[in-house]
Amino acid sequence: MAVEVGSIVEGKVTGVKNFGAFVELPGGGTGMVHISEVSNQYIQQLSDVLQVGQTVKVKVLSVSPEGKIALSMKRTEPKPKPTRADPGRVWQPKKREPQGEMSFEDMMSRFKSQSEEKISDLKRVTEAHRGGGYSRRR
Repeated sequence: MAVEVGSIVEGKVTGVKNFGAFVELPGGGTGMVHISEVSNQYIQQLSDVLQVGQTVKVKVLSVSPEGKIALSMKRTEPKPKPTRADPGRVWQPKKREPQGEMSFEDMMSRFKSQSEEKISDLKRVTEAHRGGGYSRRR
């Protein structure tokens, strides 16, 4: 029986290495499950999860022209739902200071002073980058 890409079959683990496990498939072929395809959780030692002789369900990911078969165990399970780190925290817009009953002249005065502060900060930063604002031309 030839394995087809996308099919899910059961096989027996024949070897466990640091990088993955070798699985004997029905029909006599052997494929490899990379450690990243074993589980959705982090696995430090593959030998803690799989043992030789264990029967596992695998999905055939690919078959190379040389006959190498790539398998996955985690793709046979339903995909886990993503969890948020802090589900109670939701984006909120910044709270602005209440304007109150400001006249047009007061608003313009406030805008002008804020603009002048921003411009002076910008000049100070750019002059520092240009060498202090001194001109070499005379």
